[in-house]
Amino acid sequence: AGIVALMLLTGCSSTRVDRVAVDETIDLSGRWNDTDSRLVSEEMIKDVMNRTWIGTHRQENQGKNPTLIVGTVRNKSDEHINTQTFVKDLERSLINSGEVDIVADSGQRGEVRTERLDQASHSSEETAKESGQETGADFMLQGTINTITDRVDGKQVKYYQVNLELIHMETHKKAWLGEKKIKKVVKQKKLWF
Repeated sequence: AGIVALMLLTGCSSTRVDRVAVDETIDLSGRWNDTDSRLVSEEMIKDVMNRTWIGTHRQENQGKNPTLIVGTVRNKSDEHINTQTFVKDLERSLINSGEVDIVADSGQRGEVRTERLDQASHSSEETAKESGQETGADFMLQGTINTITDRVDGKQVKYYQVNLELIHMETHKKAWLGEKKIKKVVKQKKLWF
């Protein structure tokens, strides 16, 4: 009888997939997810864009938009977080603001430079792109994602703190410090057999 019950529990399972809107909030585990990434990036970009550094830069540079590079966002949390999706959320929010220009990161620049060298050998003179024409960044945005987890008896509190810093490339002065905190309570029911 025990084997039949076990077979019924395991053998009768099925998979169901429902498509949902990508901006719908779904939080299954309480871990960092796409909604956290999107909301944190949007709020932090709103904050950085409403600070004095951008006006100061324009006054000192004939009204030109500052050029930014998004550097490394380090995952110092106690869980796996794909920081690349967060970095792309930041880049998208910055570009869509229309207030700044974004340059390629170091990995992308290497690939573009390789292509430009290939063009120098294989493309016509009229269409080949010249070396030495890259735009340098005025500022670098970088940061960390940290967590603190407290748990007891099937209940846990997940606390996330995201810190971003905007650093002037020439002077190394910090032009802006941003911080966003998220706190989640996760309750897990115990199953008794």
